[in-house]
Amino acid sequence: MKDLSLEIEIPEKTQAVIEKGIVLIKGPKGELKRKLVDPKIKIEVKDNKIGISSKEAKRNYKRVIGTFRAHINNMIHGVNQGYTYKLKVCSGHFPMSVKLEGKKLVIKNFLGEKIPREAKILDNVKVELQGDLIILEGLDRETVGQTAGNIELATRITNRDRRIFQDGIYIIDKSEGVAK
Repeated sequence: MKDLSLEIEIPEKTQAVIEKGIVLIKGPKGELKRKLVDPKIKIEVKDNKIGISSKEAKRNYKRVIGTFRAHINNMIHGVNQGYTYKLKVCSGHFPMSVKLEGKKLVIKNFLGEKIPREAKILDNVKVELQGDLIILEGLDRETVGQTAGNIELATRITNRDRRIFQDGIYIIDKSEGVAK
């Protein structure tokens, strides 16, 4: 069997430390930590590169190595540029209001409902309200994306014709880097 291996270049001003399966990436914007463990896959830092390798060249290990590479690339990108999602508040029938209360986004008067809807905001995600725009910023791609998904899901419409009732909060832009 031949070996599988990949190398990821570590950019300037970025540091990587790997201890007991925990990958720590530090950059100009902050640091991210993630546990990446597989008994057959070895992750190490050498000469400003992160090496991911396996002694066995099987399809399953190739998939896991590709997944680990994607996670590490997202972490490196996050600590250098960050991730930004923009959501638009669309209210055609009833004027809805959106407020930030701690770690929740509260949506009032959605389709004339009396009970406000709430969306959970995950840790390390910065939320900014600008009129009918909601801007989410953070270092971790998964937490920013999950927060955007939580907000979209909070305004999901059921039992109505979606072609007529297009009210809700929708993702309009997923950009890499800080919003301006």
